[in-house]
Amino acid sequence: MWIFMGFFDGMLGNAAEVNPEEAQMEFARILAVNEKIEKAYKVIRDLFIFTNKRLILVDKQGLTGKKVEYHSIPYKSITHFSIETAGSFDLDAELKIWISGNALPLQKQFNKNVNIYEIQTVLAEYVLR
Repeated sequence: MWIFMGFFDGMLGNAAEVNPEEAQMEFARILAVNEKIEKAYKVIRDLFIFTNKRLILVDKQGLTGKKVEYHSIPYKSITHFSIETAGSFDLDAELKIWISGNALPLQKQFNKNVNIYEIQTVLAEYVLR
């Protein structure tokens, strides 16, 4: 169903860029009128969807992945974000996103093969517009 771009397969390890047009059709039911998906990345089973209005985190849960959580974050609500790279003994990298009104950040874990710098760069492009 998804068309993956080989370029990001290599850059992000187990992550891949998703064709925005196909993502637009797949997620049409959760998009606002005139909202357009500009970039989307699949990291294992989860997706990071960057639209012209917000960041949507798609979290597929359970063994089958049929239960799905859609976490919508307007860019203007992101106060700051950080990355923590994987170390020698700590195999996971971490992305933290602070949302206004919340003391604790939203956290996402990535394995060592994901280029966390690339995810941070794309996030920065949208938040700092």
